[in-house]
Amino acid sequence: MKYTAKCVRSGDWWAITVPEIKGVFSQARRLNQVEAMAREAIALLLDVDPQSFDVDVRPDLPQEVTRARKARSALRKAEETAEEATVTAARALLEKGYTVRDAGALLGISPQRVSQLAPKKARADHAGETNEKAGTEGGSGFKRKSAA
Repeated sequence: MKYTAKCVRSGDWWAITVPEIKGVFSQARRLNQVEAMAREAIALLLDVDPQSFDVDVRPDLPQEVTRARKARSALRKAEETAEEATVTAARALLEKGYTVRDAGALLGISPQRVSQLAPKKARADHAGETNEKAGTEGGSGFKRKSAA
């Protein structure tokens, strides 16, 4: 069974109620103590083992906290979107022949980060294509003279 421990700040204490069970009230000094206090009160009232059920702590959140949590959640989503766009852009730039340094400068990240985002195989495959088009081996652009 799962019970909800609703808690509201009351002076220096958290006032705890459990809506699923009439008559369960408790208090805790700190929020991290609410679950233990609610669990103890529920177990005493129902005469069961305190570990035989789950407790979901639901504090009454001030508006400022709700706003901050929403903003932090939006930030995490924006960071994920930015990371996906950066990976896609880094790979696209390297596939088009941009250097790792140029790709980094364009994306506002270090060349090392570009190398982390774009797999080496894709860069190596592209470098091989470029060398074949130039008609060279090893990518230097120079042909060695054979010793005769």
